Amino acid sequence: MKTTVADEFVRLVNIMDELREKCPWDRKQTIQSLRQMTIEETYELADAITETDWKGIKEELGDLLLHIVFYSKIGTEQGQFTLGEVLKGISEKLIARHPHIYGDVKVSSDEDVKKNWEKLKLKEGKKSVLGGVPQSLPATVKAMRLQEKARQVGFEWENKDQVWEKVEEEMGELKEVVDSGEQDKMEEEFGDLVFSLINYARFLHIDAENALERTNKKFIHRFTQMEQQAMASGTDLDKMTLEEMDAIWNSIKRQG
Repeated sequence: MKTTVADEFVRLVNIMDELREKCPWDRKQTIQSLRQMTIEETYELADAITETDWKGIKEELGDLLLHIVFYSKIGTEQGQFTLGEVLKGISEKLIARHPHIYGDVKVSSDEDVKKNWEKLKLKEGKKSVLGGVPQSLPATVKAMRLQEKARQVGFEWENKDQVWEKVEEEMGELKEVVDSGEQDKMEEEFGDLVFSLINYARFLHIDAENALERTNKKFIHRFTQMEQQAMASGTDLDKMTLEEMDAIWNSIKRQG
């Protein structure tokens, strides 16, 4: 007989209950010990998404779902909350945050939805539009989120040409401090330049984090190919001149 989504969810919860009772490793875990593993699972999902690896995405989503059930089990044991309360909480939040679906609010675009979302969060007690951005986010992702949230209250350039002018302005300021040799100022101005480039990426509808990760992966692929070609010729990269390595690099680059 074909099982339903509800059947499989209940099965997972029951397995978690059994493992928490009978498995020494599962019984030992706390929210603190699970934290790092949850972060790793999240990054593994991100990797699968970057690669458009649907099989990997399915597997990593399962791992993350297990962690959610695990935290909820521990929360129940500690008398803090139950899995049912977690599910109820997110359902009620979604309904409250979508008055254009479950209420009488009218919207004309996804931008209106985002703006309403931020206004509702402020009404719920958030002190700042930027308050919901986690401090521990990677810097590139954090910059994207900060800019996106500021946009919802109108703090935004009108077009990409204005943003590019800001990029050029920041490039000039960085060049000035590089010439002065002030290390701290160089770091500050470099950060400003990167922040403005991330902003420009948003105006191009590009995910800056994903774009950089694609470049990282491309570099890893080309560099390891270069190592292999050098080894095949009977030498190591550290025995080659920069010109020799550059020639191999360009050959690999032309291959795509």
